[in-house]
Amino acid sequence: MPTPIPLLRSPERSAALDGALDRLDAVRPPGRADAELLLDARGEDLDRLLAAAGAVRDLGLRAAGRPGVVTYSRKVFIPLTRLCRDRCHYCVFVETPRQLARAGETMFLDEDRVLEIARAGAELGCKEALLTLGDRPEDRWPEARDWLDAHGHSSTLDYVATVARRILDETGLLPHLNPGVMSWTELQRLRAVAPSMGMMLETTSRRLWETRGAAHYGSPDKDPALRLRVIEDAGRARIPFTTGVLLGIGETPAERVDAVVALRELHERFGHVQEVIVQNFRAKPSTAMRDTADLATQEYAAAVAVTRLLLGPSMRLQAPPNLTDEPELALLLRAGVDDWGGVSPLTPDHVNPERPWPQIEELARLTAAQGFVLRERLTAHPEYVRASRGDRGADGLPDGDWLDDRLAPAVLRLASGSGLARRDAWLDAVLRRALADPAGLEDAEYLALLHAEGDDLDALAAVADEVRRRSVGDEVSYVVNQNLDPAVAWTEAALSAAVAEAVELGVTEICAQGEVAGGDVEAFVMAVKRGGPVHLHAFRPGELLAAAHRAGTPLDAWLRRLRRAGLDTVPGTGALILDDPVRASLSGGGTISSAEWERAIRTAHGAGLRSTATMVFGHVETPGQQLAHLRRIAGIQGETGGFTEFIPMPWVPADSPVPVAGARPGPSLREVRAVVAVSRLVLSSSVDHVQAAWPKLGFRAAQLALAGGADDLGGLLVPGRGAPAPESGRRLTTTDAESLAGELGRPVRERTTDYGTR
Repeated sequence: MPTPIPLLRSPERSAALDGALDRLDAVRPPGRADAELLLDARGEDLDRLLAAAGAVRDLGLRAAGRPGVVTYSRKVFIPLTRLCRDRCHYCVFVETPRQLARAGETMFLDEDRVLEIARAGAELGCKEALLTLGDRPEDRWPEARDWLDAHGHSSTLDYVATVARRILDETGLLPHLNPGVMSWTELQRLRAVAPSMGMMLETTSRRLWETRGAAHYGSPDKDPALRLRVIEDAGRARIPFTTGVLLGIGETPAERVDAVVALRELHERFGHVQEVIVQNFRAKPSTAMRDTADLATQEYAAAVAVTRLLLGPSMRLQAPPNLTDEPELALLLRAGVDDWGGVSPLTPDHVNPERPWPQIEELARLTAAQGFVLRERLTAHPEYVRASRGDRGADGLPDGDWLDDRLAPAVLRLASGSGLARRDAWLDAVLRRALADPAGLEDAEYLALLHAEGDDLDALAAVADEVRRRSVGDEVSYVVNQNLDPAVAWTEAALSAAVAEAVELGVTEICAQGEVAGGDVEAFVMAVKRGGPVHLHAFRPGELLAAAHRAGTPLDAWLRRLRRAGLDTVPGTGALILDDPVRASLSGGGTISSAEWERAIRTAHGAGLRSTATMVFGHVETPGQQLAHLRRIAGIQGETGGFTEFIPMPWVPADSPVPVAGARPGPSLREVRAVVAVSRLVLSSSVDHVQAAWPKLGFRAAQLALAGGADDLGGLLVPGRGAPAPESGRRLTTTDAESLAGELGRPVRERTTDYGTR
């Protein structure tokens, strides 16, 4: 029987509790002895405990990037079978074959009935199908074995796999499996059909399992060692796993602490415990424990708070909202809860049928009353969804296969960029507007698109790709170019000969960036042009400004001189991000200001020299600064019309001239795709062409950029004796270009620098 939690404390115990409260720390969890004392907190002591636990929860939500967000999963509850080989003394879920027959029910729900329930849930917006059932009923009941044999299933878990696959394939709901004890092999088999699984640890107390009359006596699957082994095996199998403790079934304070610490240690080893449920015992009629008192509310709140403190800020902590009266839910939020678990708009809680789910709208209201926002999540918590996309986030989970590759597309289809459930209506409306008027969105809408991930990102890329098709067609273009290093001390004859050699190789564009050795820019330009019929694309804005200053000539006059000498276009590189504090951090203050860059570009356009436009992203800039850069490019183009193309270039830390404090290690593939797509939208009415910068991106990322708004691969970089040393071996062949485009079903064409046809 339960060991009572003391409510009347001795002075010594009160002093010890005060000490434990004084030692609470937001970073370090309490030790076992302090945790046991804290379970005893009531009244003002409980208030102190709740405040500490809530602060730890808030720290974790901020680190996860969703401060003030409490989650839930909209689910449909499917009781696959009520048969079980265990005899838990508090359970009303389990029935015998005779009871099922008397009620006119089959031993298992058949597949048609399962799909009927799942489809009804999907129509109500559910995304989770919770399959719950008893443990291995065929080991106890011949009737269960007969039913499985008759329907062609080797075991209950084999049937679970079958129905989970059909739910996934035919309704789009994501199965969450709660079938009890599973072997490592069974976990591996089920991993392909469920993004997450679960099994309550309940308690580590062997006493409650071994003692006649105790809660778990006579239940082979409630052996704590066996259940801990299942949770460990789930970690080895990299399965996002839900588990938890059941309080009030006779465990002692020490056993309560031990169970939570055991879960913490398993999660520290494998990183797979996505949430811990703290469930309070509720006595039910017709059970052996019907006369046992329900867990008292303050005792429950203290236990939730201690669990939060023991597990720390990064763990998601759930309390089932239907097992606590609505006025008391606020107490659980104060205690550190950040998840309400699965809530169904359709089916009852078959394990606690006397406790109906709260309406989701009412749950949102009660949550908001405590200063939190209720958001829907998927069966796999957002950290695991993001990690499966290669986004480590702030949670520190290892990247990789938290979702089976056969299952991941179904999950990501329902996931937002944050890993929570998609907010379909608003984003879909934004994308519809983008398709109709790509340059006409509000800043907030573009910023939302810059944060897109998963299926949202795929939808954005598809819209940008369609905008590209409408604007410039399906051809993927490239120019046959060669970079020439102007810092080399060329003789005019050697320079002309190097260009002539390039022309023989089919080069149509010479690109030169950097200060000219000796400073005679006009002579350099003329020597290049004497080498053959080639387009000279040369001199960045900073170099143009410096050369004009050295020549003592106004910039516009200087540019006209260079144009007469043979300069054809100028590269708009050096733009970085058109935000001066960001530019200073990237260059150590050694670059021109954004206003100077813009002046040089506008003056070049006014002198009849067209240019590219660029943006280097993925360092210290924000999405807002990326958008402001795009808006500025669009504004310049609207007035000058001089940009031939826009080139979004990922930042490469190794190429940075100075260390950049606090910089990201370059953009993720997600960010590359989002920036390319949004660039196409923002610039759709001003700059026709968006380039996939393959030397920075690599071939695959460049191909994805082409599939999401880009239409050009830039220059092939034909090798030559005048090329800068860092480019050695870096080349795109025409075969490479044809392969990248061909895999997308698109033709290629060679172009001139200003996008004429070759």
